[in-house]
Amino acid sequence: MAESGRARVRVGITEVVGPSMVPTLLPGDRMVVRYGALVRPGDVVVFRHPLQQDLLVVKRAAERRPGGWWVLGDNPFNETGDSTDYGAVPDDLVLATAVLRLRPRPAHQSSLRARLSWALSAVRPLRADSSASRRLRAR
Repeated sequence: MAESGRARVRVGITEVVGPSMVPTLLPGDRMVVRYGALVRPGDVVVFRHPLQQDLLVVKRAAERRPGGWWVLGDNPFNETGDSTDYGAVPDDLVLATAVLRLRPRPAHQSSLRARLSWALSAVRPLRADSSASRRLRAR
């Protein structure tokens, strides 16, 4: 507990690898995450893979089910593992919720216009998307 009586919020930065969360997150994007944050349907979460716990995974928490969170990727064309492969993810394996997406600046951008365009789109909040949660549950 912090001196003020409130629990400390732990934050971190993690890098996205793979296409399962496209278009929300692209490979190479970074995310600011809150460890131990309350998970809501539609949140982007970081969790330990239920079958390979040394592997961290980023997916969207579609809904609460018996046994944990049903998680799915945003990319309907990607067939990497999600809850359709390994079932609900137990609460104790869910580590963090994503707060912000940080898109790295491409090295080839040299013009002022390109840099300004990148600056306006590089940082985006990752809020719980309940419409995505409903859409993903249908899969």
